[in-house]
Amino acid sequence: MILRPDRPANGGEAVGRLDGRVVFVRDAIPGELVRARVVDDSQKRFVRAEAVEILEPSPHRVDPVCDAARHGAGCCDLVYVSIEHARELKAAVIGDALARIGGFGADVLADLGVARDMVAGLGDAGTGWRVRTRLGIGADGRAGMHARHGSGIIAGHECAAPEAGMLSGLDDLELTPGGDLVVVADMNGDRHITELAPPRPVGRSGRRGARGTAQAVRRRRAEPRAQRVVVGAAAAAHRVGGRVWQIPVTGFWQAHREAPAVYGQTVVAMIAAAGGVGRGLVWDLYGGAGVFAGATLDAAGAQVGAVAAVHVVDSDAAALAAAEATFADEPVEVHHGEVSAAATGLPTPDVVILDPPRTGAGAAVIGVVADADPDVIVHVGCDIGRFARDLALFADHGYRVQEIRAFDAFPLTHHVEAVAALVPAHRRR
Repeated sequence: MILRPDRPANGGEAVGRLDGRVVFVRDAIPGELVRARVVDDSQKRFVRAEAVEILEPSPHRVDPVCDAARHGAGCCDLVYVSIEHARELKAAVIGDALARIGGFGADVLADLGVARDMVAGLGDAGTGWRVRTRLGIGADGRAGMHARHGSGIIAGHECAAPEAGMLSGLDDLELTPGGDLVVVADMNGDRHITELAPPRPVGRSGRRGARGTAQAVRRRRAEPRAQRVVVGAAAAAHRVGGRVWQIPVTGFWQAHREAPAVYGQTVVAMIAAAGGVGRGLVWDLYGGAGVFAGATLDAAGAQVGAVAAVHVVDSDAAALAAAEATFADEPVEVHHGEVSAAATGLPTPDVVILDPPRTGAGAAVIGVVADADPDVIVHVGCDIGRFARDLALFADHGYRVQEIRAFDAFPLTHHVEAVAALVPAHRRR
């Protein structure tokens, strides 16, 4: 098919229409005339395709800088778009999601500054920003990025996102075929590598189908597996401000080196703009190792007011153990468990910070937060569709967005991070 997509989709494709059907085109930039090949025609309302020839290229198309992506890896899926224009496309996706899913009117979006220049960079040129990455190990024992199509491993071609040296010399390592490799650069730039044993095999099932099989494989990879330190140590030191955290190599830490500090500063600024911490009780939900707890404590006093206690809630026991070690002599309490259950019964907060995974917070957690009736909520979202859904749920509970910011925390990819401050709807600005 030949078509000219006209807008971006949340997922990196460009969206157009042909013969009355919506077409999602991978590897195309809105405005380009492309020849595309259909890859999925199973739905009545839309078709998925991939560009096979660019007939009229966009002025924003650039030569790919990621060798792995050029060879079929799924890492840098917007590598063919200039960094500046990619941020404009991400801003358009944010605006569309907030309008279509979040129910925001055009006047409200304009008032909040949702515009083409809203997505800020984190001080990088788009490459060498990643301090944590996960690779697959092929049947030949070589590590590489996962292929965009299928289950292959693209070995011998480095991704452009990790910091220099993180992926060097991997072919010299003795690795277990079928396993995974987690590579982390610590606060000093030193490399730590841990291997995860191969997941349990997925049995064959004629009823499961390709999608069901893929989901089963992802579930198996998420299961606990044996670990082996290959290079460095089992934990890596990360610094934000004056604090240092010891985080397991296989544990969660922001991928972009600058993200923890920038997000912390943003959250604190939003709390201050909304009136501060009141009586000083803060919930840090999905708080992990407590980066936002640290930022809040550092801002106590003139910026946000006196902080009496921060309650960090997470289901990751290792992250909470790191938080306990870092905040040993500070007013931070950790609570392990599923967030909606663990937060129920905590002291009534003045401020709630929540940074859920890509699945978003959802109705149960948002209900617990709204029932606690905080003066300020700061919501961090790494999936813009679910972020918009969560903001709509908060609106149903009587909260409105006072401020929203967005960051290009994953350059060369379609991913974007958004942060919103919410206050009770009856409060005037």
